[in-house]
Amino acid sequence: MTATTTFATPSRTEARPAPLARGYRFELVKLLSQWRIRVLLLACWIAPAVFVAVVSRQSALPADTVFGRWMHATGWAGSLVVLAFSCTWALPLLTALVAGDVFAAEDRLGTWRHLLVAVRSPSRIFAAKALASLTVLLLLAAGLAASGISGGLLAVGNHPLVGLDGHSLSPASAAGTVLLAWACVLAPMLAFAGVGLLGSVALGRSPMGLLMPALLAFVLQLAQMLPLPVSVRLALPSQAFLAWRGLFTGPAQTGPLLIGLVVSLAWAVAATALAYRLFLRRDFTDLAYDGSGRRILVAGVVPLAGLVALTVGVLAATTPATGTGIVRTKLQDSLATAYAHLYRLQTAELHRPDVTEAQLRATASCDKGGDRVADEGPGNDWRCVVTWHLPGATAVGTAIYQLDVTADGRYVADGDGPKEVNGYFQVRTPTGDAPNPLWQLDGNVDLLANSPEG
Repeated sequence: MTATTTFATPSRTEARPAPLARGYRFELVKLLSQWRIRVLLLACWIAPAVFVAVVSRQSALPADTVFGRWMHATGWAGSLVVLAFSCTWALPLLTALVAGDVFAAEDRLGTWRHLLVAVRSPSRIFAAKALASLTVLLLLAAGLAASGISGGLLAVGNHPLVGLDGHSLSPASAAGTVLLAWACVLAPMLAFAGVGLLGSVALGRSPMGLLMPALLAFVLQLAQMLPLPVSVRLALPSQAFLAWRGLFTGPAQTGPLLIGLVVSLAWAVAATALAYRLFLRRDFTDLAYDGSGRRILVAGVVPLAGLVALTVGVLAATTPATGTGIVRTKLQDSLATAYAHLYRLQTAELHRPDVTEAQLRATASCDKGGDRVADEGPGNDWRCVVTWHLPGATAVGTAIYQLDVTADGRYVADGDGPKEVNGYFQVRTPTGDAPNPLWQLDGNVDLLANSPEG
């Protein structure tokens, strides 16, 4: 009889990765413990309210900024001035300081090996850091919005807001539209945050990773100033930083805004996916990793440039607009509509009998630079003559405007007479002098609208 001896194999227990929720809380606490992040949060939640409250009480307003000329009239205008500034400078810089440094900080401190031992999953480390930086960015954006709105309402009050076509938005409608505008700019902020994550992963300790969102914002701002074709302009991830203005016209110019939101979200997904791919392939044993210019070019710049080219092709084939999207007929329709709305506002200030837009039958005739220049495209050489009719009067009223039209479709119309209509910045009312709403007015041309030259 033979005895068989069986030896038990000791079981090996594999270490499980740390839960994502725990990693997210850890990364969020690390970010919020940095003095730089705390200063940014404090500034975003306090500075806009102070700025709006102080500027709203000044005699000189930032009229060159959209809605700046209405900061005396309603508290909602101040929030939109803050929004315009945030889209130009604040939000890109905030994404650079938060998302652009979230991975690079580990390279500077040399803590990757300790973090990998604690979490045991590079993919969860990436997700935790990305979610934590997104949370901080949302807190910063919420602070800018809440502070700007509260400062304006406390300093000026909850009054109707004049839109970019001259029509008046009730306080409730203005509140909803302002909040929607702030929500819309979160999409391009996510796009810049994705670029920040990509730069932080690809360039390691190099400060260039921190600068990538800010550098991209600067390049895109220069591009937005050029008379680009509509398909190219709408394919840029910064388009939604400008397209929110279309919410303040009637009807709302939703086409450019929706395209801008889709493009921004596509950039956010693409840049984050590229950053995730590079992060999983990285060698964490190199403590002196400073990134590679060739790596960021091949794995980051080229794919995103391809995304732009693909978007341009799709938009060129599916959108009706051609050229810059700024033509005479669009400008004439926009100016006539804005003039009719603001004429009624001036009539109310002067306590004259009210007239409707239909009764005014306002029209505009515009010319750009004389007979030798095509009546299309941006420029400060547009000259328009607005005509209108009053009920019971046989004479036709006329008013002259000099227009400065920017490449993104926004224009400022400067009144050039007659003096009693639009040639002076004030009008004399029964209660004293008041700002003349027809003296200077802001407008916005829908670049996607299909309006043939006529």
